[in-house]
Amino acid sequence: MKYYILLLFLILPLFSQAQTICTLESRQKLEEMFNQFSQEDLSSKSPNELVITIGKEFLKTPYVEKTLEIPGEEKLVINLTGLDCTTYLETVVTLVRLAAQGEFTFGAFEKELENLRYRNSENQGYPSRLHYFSDWIYVNEKKGILKDITQEIGGKPYENKPTFMAKNPQYYPQLSNKENLEQIQNTEAAIAIRDYFYIPKDQIQFLEKNIQSGDLISITSSMANLDIVHTGFAIVKNGRIHLLHASSKNGEVEISFLPLSDYLKGNKSQSGIIVSRLTQY
Repeated sequence: MKYYILLLFLILPLFSQAQTICTLESRQKLEEMFNQFSQEDLSSKSPNELVITIGKEFLKTPYVEKTLEIPGEEKLVINLTGLDCTTYLETVVTLVRLAAQGEFTFGAFEKELENLRYRNSENQGYPSRLHYFSDWIYVNEKKGILKDITQEIGGKPYENKPTFMAKNPQYYPQLSNKENLEQIQNTEAAIAIRDYFYIPKDQIQFLEKNIQSGDLISITSSMANLDIVHTGFAIVKNGRIHLLHASSKNGEVEISFLPLSDYLKGNKSQSGIIVSRLTQY
């Protein structure tokens, strides 16, 4: 009986506080990374350099989708053992910001991740999560975390009027709640009146000279009701910009075999990219 009780304890998620859920395996991996980073001199690296250094630590990590979509009350989910494209990006950016501060504690990680993932820097329920990635970019630019540099490096206006979530609530159990649905509709309306820019995929190769390793890459959708279909980081390989990302196709975090421009060419659902750059902490 004692063995089964111990086993149950080990596989249950670890709640560090009421609003946070993290498996023991993810907590252990995070603590190992903290120990490693605290022994390295990361303070001299730029945010872009830190993105590549830390981002590569997750190579081969399995791709797992919908890790944030847990039933019941919205929780701050921390999962380092299975990542989708967005949670990979958020995890790396959070660790980059901690490295810049030289503060490697679980509590600091919680605070930074919550700041990044939610509209008002705190979990105020399901609608407060930044579900649309173009909204994620806009809000985190307002917080001073990053800068959308797409327009200044040659981007063109991007008509961005996402309605996918509100029009397809059957895919989102939390939207069976009328209040949640109304708040998502309000978010979509706010996104629709903003100015966004993108680099069409047939212009990426010409303009990639303006993109740096460590820049945040958001791949825009060719669907009128969706904004971003994939995310990752730019990384220079053999003189070309590639994508460091959590790949659903290959099932793990990887560096794309093809340069970014060629990566998009073969995908009809992808129309171009938005490029953002982390600010100095």
